[in-house]
Amino acid sequence: MSTFSRPRRAFWGDLRFLIGIALVGVSITGVWLIVSSADSATPILQADRTIIQGEAITAADFRVVDVSLGALTDDYLQPQDLESGQVAARTIAEGELVPHTASGRADDSRSTTLVIESSISIPEGVDAGTVVELWQAPLLEDGRTHDAPRILVADAIVAEVLDSEGMLSASRSAVEIVVDRAAVADVLAAISGGAALSVVPVGAGS
Repeated sequence: MSTFSRPRRAFWGDLRFLIGIALVGVSITGVWLIVSSADSATPILQADRTIIQGEAITAADFRVVDVSLGALTDDYLQPQDLESGQVAARTIAEGELVPHTASGRADDSRSTTLVIESSISIPEGVDAGTVVELWQAPLLEDGRTHDAPRILVADAIVAEVLDSEGMLSASRSAVEIVVDRAAVADVLAAISGGAALSVVPVGAGS
């Protein structure tokens, strides 16, 4: 009576089996990483509007978004980080994730706002958050003519362009600007001295 031995499985068959196991493992690992990444998302504050430097900030100015920032998470404001008396340390653009460096205490703020009347109309595109230069043309001793224009404040920020209704001339506009407190005295002196003030967007080639 003849005895038949079972044929051995080919090596390539074992290799395909091992490759299949490896692919299943990779797939499981990928799913785990995706789930882990979603679980590690952190609620971060995102500006709901443009917030001007020096402006008080509250929860109403932000929406909360879940973001995975990894090691950078602690650099950004979370809902629990908001406190009363906080202001924007710089202009925060609408839609921007807010870093801690963009907020500060009102007591520490070095900026304030002033309303000035521009001797020229405010250019189109200048609105809240626009960085501008404030130019002055000092009034000469005759009280009728002005000296050559010069920069008074090189980096003011527009807080609001005000309604020009009621101005003496259609070519004149009022604007609220944010300036460093160190520049306040110079601006007020220019206003009281009758200087012609003009707001010019930075980079306008003035």
